[in-house]
Amino acid sequence: MITTGPAASLIGMTRTATEKTPVTLLGLGAMGTALARAWLAAGHPLTVWNRTPSRARALAAEGARAAGSAAETVAANALVVVCLLDDASVEDTLTGTDLTGKDLVNLTTGTPAQARARAAWAAARGARCLDGGIMAVPPMIGVPEAGGHVLYSGARDLFEQHRDTLAVPAGTTYVGEDPGHAALHDVALLSAMYGMFAGAAHAFALIRREDIDPTAFAPLLADWLTAMAPAVHGTAEQLRSGDYTKGVTSTLAMQVAGTPTFLDTAGEQGVSPELLEPFFALMRRRLAEGGGEEDLTGVIDLLLRRPT
Repeated sequence: MITTGPAASLIGMTRTATEKTPVTLLGLGAMGTALARAWLAAGHPLTVWNRTPSRARALAAEGARAAGSAAETVAANALVVVCLLDDASVEDTLTGTDLTGKDLVNLTTGTPAQARARAAWAAARGARCLDGGIMAVPPMIGVPEAGGHVLYSGARDLFEQHRDTLAVPAGTTYVGEDPGHAALHDVALLSAMYGMFAGAAHAFALIRREDIDPTAFAPLLADWLTAMAPAVHGTAEQLRSGDYTKGVTSTLAMQVAGTPTFLDTAGEQGVSPELLEPFFALMRRRLAEGGGEEDLTGVIDLLLRRPT
């Protein structure tokens, strides 16, 4: 066996360049299984564990190593990824494992406060921690053109160290040193998504009893929402500058004046206004406080106030 000389150095360099970082993964639900298959397909040695052993055995048939316990799984590799049901499941699973010297990547959905507490919990046990928010559904994992990505927060150097490995299942977006910021961005983005879905639900309800093909209406709706989406940049600039009248094209006063038409149309169509009315109530309140020359940005400040 060659151990010295230029040839040995070249062999060592080639091996280092081609070796893939080993990954430990705890949690093999639909998302965890998709993550596992992406790392396996990319050639990463993978050790897996799941509370239901059959899921681990299925991945073992595809090349993963199925460990017999969470402790054994954690011990297998320096990079430990958890994708479990909730924060309580993370603590329950990792309690009793040796996290000393481990790099823990927590992809379990939780709140910003839980992410910060979990990072401190990991640090007290000798581990470094990144928190992640997965902006994708399982079929998007391992499919770059699907556009899925994962938000990460925590120490930047830790993120940079594992960036290439973490980018295998989905794109990566680093959102800051605060461990809670990935979870915060995750929930903020998903909250906007549900608001959009609420508006779409109301729109479909309005046409539901008419002789209108919803599949013909859907492209109009999608194109309209796409056209309106860039308005968030103007909102962001107003929030940063503090000037809520900057670049306004439709004043709050004008928009509030138009809201009865939406409510009357809902009534005519036999549709509940319950998805629209809370937002319209905030608009009227902001107008009453003197925000008539603004657009809708001032409503954000109303949401920050504690109820009396």
